[in-house]
Amino acid sequence: FVWGNSELSTTGIVRPDGKFTTRLVEDLQAAGKTSTELARDIEEAYARYVRQPVVSVIVNDFAGVPEQQVRVVGEATEPKSVPYRQRMTLLDLMIRVGGMTEFANGNGSTLVRSYGGRQEAIRLRLDDLLRDGDISANMALKPGDIIIIAESWF
Repeated sequence: FVWGNSELSTTGIVRPDGKFTTRLVEDLQAAGKTSTELARDIEEAYARYVRQPVVSVIVNDFAGVPEQQVRVVGEATEPKSVPYRQRMTLLDLMIRVGGMTEFANGNGSTLVRSYGGRQEAIRLRLDDLLRDGDISANMALKPGDIIIIAESWF
């Protein structure tokens, strides 16, 4: 948001190279900076074009690096990558992705977890957790986990 210059205000995404492009200014480094630090950098860049720019940067969403995400694929209502949060559980993640589709085989689903360069597949009981309310089917997640929700056979 650029105060008093709505034509310069914009919404954007930080690219995989860690840079951000605004109107008039390309390739500002954003990764590794706070929103305040980025706002000051944008103000400095806009100072060439606007007298005393006042900029606020508001973060709407955060994905993080793949190693700090938990991903859900397959028969999730909304398959996506979710930033890992401390003490995140399988139930927390399923809420974030809107649960499973009607075609899901929740108890045939798998969690893929990497340990020192090798992967381990852990069988999940999503039907038990989500449909039957069996909290013993809940489990702690780790950064980098991948949940594969299987499709049921008809």
